Amino acid sequence: MREGRSVAEGPGDDVVQHPIDGLLDLHQFRPEDARDVVGDYLDACRDAGVLDVRIVHGKGKGVLRRIVHSLLDQRADVEWFRLQAGGGGWGATIVRLTGGPATATARRETR
Repeated sequence: MREGRSVAEGPGDDVVQHPIDGLLDLHQFRPEDARDVVGDYLDACRDAGVLDVRIVHGKGKGVLRRIVHSLLDQRADVEWFRLQAGGGGWGATIVRLTGGPATATARRETR
């Protein structure tokens, strides 16, 4: 995965720089900001050629997970997504972005 670019998002007027490396941890964001943060991050990943992305939303009550999965369901450039397998994996979602132009027939593997 390539690094070097970053996406700036954060609560209120705070700006948080994230390397575009395929790992986004949402713990530092408010749930109401998560949609924009994830959308911007996935756009930046795609632009950088990073097609495999891990989004850490935590386990908790599942609020962030539902927000993330709802957004992923609506994006045509998501080939598939699933909860991370393995011990405690349901605190993160693995996303595969399409390598070519975005299409409306993206496949989802939600669990």
